[in-house]
Amino acid sequence: MKQLFTNARVLIPGEITPQTVSVEIEGDRIVGVGATIAPDGHDVVDCQDQLLAPGIIDLGVFAIDKPAFHFGGITRAALMPDQSPALDLPAMIKHNASEGKPDLWSHPLAAATKGLLGNELAEIGLMKQAGARAVATGRNWIGDSGIMLKLLHYCRSLDMPVIVHSEDSGLTAGAVATAGETATRLGLPSAPASAEALSIARDIALVRESSAHVHFRQVTTAQGLDLIRAAKAEQLPVTCGITPAHLFLSDIATSDFRTFARLSPPLRSEDDRTACLDAIKDGTVDVISSGHDPRGPEDKRLPFAEAESGMAGAETLLALSLNLVRDGIIDMHRLFELLATTPAKILGVKAGQIFKGYEADLIVIDPEAPWQVDTRKMAASAGNTPFDKLPVQGRVRAIYKGGKAL
Repeated sequence: MKQLFTNARVLIPGEITPQTVSVEIEGDRIVGVGATIAPDGHDVVDCQDQLLAPGIIDLGVFAIDKPAFHFGGITRAALMPDQSPALDLPAMIKHNASEGKPDLWSHPLAAATKGLLGNELAEIGLMKQAGARAVATGRNWIGDSGIMLKLLHYCRSLDMPVIVHSEDSGLTAGAVATAGETATRLGLPSAPASAEALSIARDIALVRESSAHVHFRQVTTAQGLDLIRAAKAEQLPVTCGITPAHLFLSDIATSDFRTFARLSPPLRSEDDRTACLDAIKDGTVDVISSGHDPRGPEDKRLPFAEAESGMAGAETLLALSLNLVRDGIIDMHRLFELLATTPAKILGVKAGQIFKGYEADLIVIDPEAPWQVDTRKMAASAGNTPFDKLPVQGRVRAIYKGGKAL
């Protein structure tokens, strides 16, 4: 099957602004991008002067939630190993890799340790053979530095990136908020923001020792981001990510004990939030992901300290991230590097760009389309978003997975 996407503003690698060109698809691959492609023998898709972008690759979700992903323009998702049971065996990797296909690709991340307990390395080599493209520590930090160094050496030999959670558990055990005025006023168990920097500093030291690629899944503090900057200046193989929640909300959002704003890591101070925006602007942050973690009423309608952390973020990921373009912090090309290109590179998949030979995962976007976030109408399996009732702009009008309209 041949298709030709015409009348589109296309995000082309190397171009800062969208270009009005045609995109030719044959089967599930992009075979041409240019202004002079003839429509002969093609099914023509008229994009009506809307934005044609690569499908979003969501790096680090806690559930495969296909309706929410399709609403948000997500065509691939890297599934965290924090499942029941943990993804620490090859058979589990194989099973979860098939979930959602063919109209959504799940990339299950191999558990770094058995049961994600941080005590003994899992069968990482066998899980790579089963299809795992990266290893993850899950929601927890591996406190044993010997185990962590062994993990990094092993993953370096397998050429697999390690995706880590960054909070020193010696400081954060039992905490549900970031230490500061808001936590004190609410009487919430809290941990200092430096718990993040301590864990990052240790892991960077081990990266220096092992040369393994470590992706810090969420870096949310000024101290942590300074450490990432320094590591990159040293040309260490580190990358880092963040979610829109930590870009657009501070710990003030928890002021009414609103459990939908209980996240992991917890929301930070306004100074840290501003530092996160600066890190997006200067290129320190490599990935924006949703952190999609849908939680039902039984997990969220509890006293704040007893509620589970997490938010349903897939549907709002694109619309919230587009605010970074409107506010002049980054351009549209850079936005899709954060949402698609870099996650694809970390996972080692030929997707995330509109380029000849790449997977034809495409989304048609109306960046100005207004809508309102509403927990009662969300496509996600649970609508636990701290952005309820927020007016946003940007809707996915069409989504193509491997050239097939969904």
